[in-house]
Amino acid sequence: MAHVFTSPSPPTLAVAGQDDVFPIRRVFCVGRNYEAHAREMGNDPDREPPFFFTKPADAVVQTPFNMPYPVQTSDLHHEIELVVGIGKGGADIAPDDVPKHVWGATVGIDFTRRDLQQIAKDTRRPWDMSKGFDNSAPMAPIVPMQNVASLTAGRIWLKVNGALRQESDISQMIWSVNDHVAYLSQYVTLAPGDIIMTGTPAGVAAVGKGDVLEGGVDGIATLRVEIS
Repeated sequence: MAHVFTSPSPPTLAVAGQDDVFPIRRVFCVGRNYEAHAREMGNDPDREPPFFFTKPADAVVQTPFNMPYPVQTSDLHHEIELVVGIGKGGADIAPDDVPKHVWGATVGIDFTRRDLQQIAKDTRRPWDMSKGFDNSAPMAPIVPMQNVASLTAGRIWLKVNGALRQESDISQMIWSVNDHVAYLSQYVTLAPGDIIMTGTPAGVAAVGKGDVLEGGVDGIATLRVEIS
């Protein structure tokens, strides 16, 4: 059976130090996974069950990246995050078994059209257009797990024009990688190529044209994004 048009190439993420690429299937994002960020967004940071939203796979772009300022917003916010990539699928994965399913890790930015998100919250409508827009998930090349220092501790940080905006440690996540990946696998069957953005620490704020963002998770990866 012939396709009615030529299918676009599937999204991929470069692999650090290799010519191979990591094929992207889906992008899941964990909300409110650092206590201080939950508080700054006006929410109770008690350890409620994790919740997830999604971005399109082609929202992922390789860094360094020159990002056009998105349309339909005047309040674009940065959210630096540890990112993990699934290499072995499964459902109802036990927390202690999650490391067997993680292929690698990197760092990414969950860009948010905050004004659209607030309208969605106020009107009790979905967040999709505030989170899932073009180029909204720039990421550094993914690092195979054998080269990853740790998924339980390590400084996470982001600078804008050289000034530190976000800084914490991934040990401060309310739900660890093992915990929230296991929880997600109770609701969807995870598959190779799934990517999970694990939440952001406090310090999110607006950025504009001409701003240069640099960030990373120590022992894993760094990235650079310039907004034009």
